[in-house]
Amino acid sequence: MSYRDSYSLYPRYTYSASKDLRVGSHLRCPRMYGGSQSVLSSMSTFRSRASDGISYTPTPDLNEVYPGLFVGDAVAAKDKSFLRRMGINYVLNTAEGKRYTQVDTDHLYYRDCPGLHYKGFQLMDLPSTDISKYFHIAANFIDDGISRGGRVLVHCMMGVSRSATCAIAFLMLKRGMTLAEALALVRSRRDIHPNEGFIRQLQDLDRELRVCRVR
Repeated sequence: MSYRDSYSLYPRYTYSASKDLRVGSHLRCPRMYGGSQSVLSSMSTFRSRASDGISYTPTPDLNEVYPGLFVGDAVAAKDKSFLRRMGINYVLNTAEGKRYTQVDTDHLYYRDCPGLHYKGFQLMDLPSTDISKYFHIAANFIDDGISRGGRVLVHCMMGVSRSATCAIAFLMLKRGMTLAEALALVRSRRDIHPNEGFIRQLQDLDRELRVCRVR
């Protein structure tokens, strides 16, 4: 049975608020993702709009991209009662830190969540960031959670670049998918936009895995 056949046995699960209320929904428009500067500009616009008296209600935004694996945003990750309701007991923060576009959660943040496993990577969403050194760590963490019957949330600030890249790396390393297959699967279930540097690093991983398969 191929991964496509096995995946079709599971219903697609999506949790998101309406477009008007979903936090950062206007930031995930493809035209916004030419590079990191456009992301920062978009976020500044979002903040300025909020300060103009328009009310925005942050709501969790995540999608199940593979059975037991969710990719989502900071709002979902920081809402501990929401995580409990969803049964999520593994959280991988690919944007840990207190800098702009990072998410300030850590082990202490989840100390009142018994049974929740946490891991954090201090990554910036920049093409120059070396995310590849975390591919195997992320893949092992996700695989461990799923194999134990858990539900894993991989997140960053908006759930479109850093977290998506790590989710794709897991599918390539642990589920035998090519980059094209993993990218197509995740994109079919969530609007993602890994930056060009992350895509290049996934392409390098794809080449390495292809060589290993023919040996």
